Amino acid sequence: MTPRELANSICNTLIREGHQAFLVGGCVRDLLLGRQPEDYDVSTDATPARVISVFPDAVAVGAQFGVIIVPLDGHKVEVATFRSDIGSADGRHPERVVFSSNPEQDVQRRDFTINGLLMRHDSGEILDFVGGQADLRAGIIRAIGEPARRFAEDKLRMLRAVRFSARFGFPIEPETFAAIRLHAHEIGQVSGERIREELTKLLTEGGARRGMELLNETGLLQQILPEVAAMQGVEQPPQYHPEGDVWTHTLLMLEGLPAGSSATLAWGVLLHDVGKPPTFRPVSETGDRIRFNGHVDVGVRMAEAILERLRFSNQDREQILALIANHMRFKDVSRMRASTLKRFIRLPRFDEHLALHRRDCLSSHRHLDAYDFVCRTLEETPTEEMRPIRLLTGSDLQRLGYQPGPLFSKILRSLEDAQLEGTVRSREEAIAFVAQNYGETVPGKRKISSASR
Repeated sequence: MTPRELANSICNTLIREGHQAFLVGGCVRDLLLGRQPEDYDVSTDATPARVISVFPDAVAVGAQFGVIIVPLDGHKVEVATFRSDIGSADGRHPERVVFSSNPEQDVQRRDFTINGLLMRHDSGEILDFVGGQADLRAGIIRAIGEPARRFAEDKLRMLRAVRFSARFGFPIEPETFAAIRLHAHEIGQVSGERIREELTKLLTEGGARRGMELLNETGLLQQILPEVAAMQGVEQPPQYHPEGDVWTHTLLMLEGLPAGSSATLAWGVLLHDVGKPPTFRPVSETGDRIRFNGHVDVGVRMAEAILERLRFSNQDREQILALIANHMRFKDVSRMRASTLKRFIRLPRFDEHLALHRRDCLSSHRHLDAYDFVCRTLEETPTEEMRPIRLLTGSDLQRLGYQPGPLFSKILRSLEDAQLEGTVRSREEAIAFVAQNYGETVPGKRKISSASR
């Protein structure tokens, strides 16, 4: 069963039980735009208790607000009861809701006209009480009713307006835009997790550059990512960055990100030069050219604070910070020792490091020498040379008479370096390498050579 078939089945069941039921929201918008919806929502006059009684496997995720999830075959559809929202105490949830039997009343509480359309699942008939079809045809993002009131109900809607505008290439209607600018300072009331999710969608759905420009134009960027806003006007050495300042460079990189890029790559692109503004040194100070000494280390620390603020998972945080920490290493790849280069290429999810470097080059000097060098290395180096089988283990070192301790890891790493350099290829050569560099042994005692002192 596909998600659409599940949604249709839910509508059929609710209608057989004597209720109204419609497809609603983003799925209707996407169908009218000729796009494949990512998920489906159903709107009904059946109360949450009634929905649960009709669908025994349903899960109440927000029953007090009329929201029930109906799962089947790995898919899930959100079923929401028609309602009116009264007040908003926390900038996200209504103070109370009043369930309704009127679909027209229900859509008045939704965010934007293009998301306020209802569709009969069987006939495709559209119920439009908010002018959503006209705005879809005109390509406009417009809040339903009074924009300030919609944003007061959920501050995150300001970010959603920007995301939809960037994703679909629709301008934001002037009154809606003005309301965002007026209330942008209130976005701080939204949790870091929700801001992170919305920004990640903005960065990965396509139109990331326009999204960042709109965040800046509306005043939201200064509120949620002041470190990125600070990139504007920070000049760069023209011989390496003829495109302009750090902000322009970052926008060009985001512009080249295809829809569907990983979240970690997108955030790595956005934050890779976040350490440049505070480390900027002009020609008058350096004597030769603009410099950003230490910007990588500073950027890693700044990004760590941003990722903590937005409550990223440890796994994503580790990858994004690795992208920032390593992005300048590509300039040295042709001069690296074989072991250093291979260890660099063995970084987890190295394809993202390579993709970030390529975009970095194409958005500045456009020289891809280092990128091509790494690609050739990957193509020409067999797996067994890139990740050689360990010739000796800690147990082997013990059997050779070495006493366990911190030196073990040093020995094993230097041995692997020798394998990566191609100077040690067999177990016998490995034993000889250890003896030569870390001393010969007798049972229970190790003689220390000068090489290990």
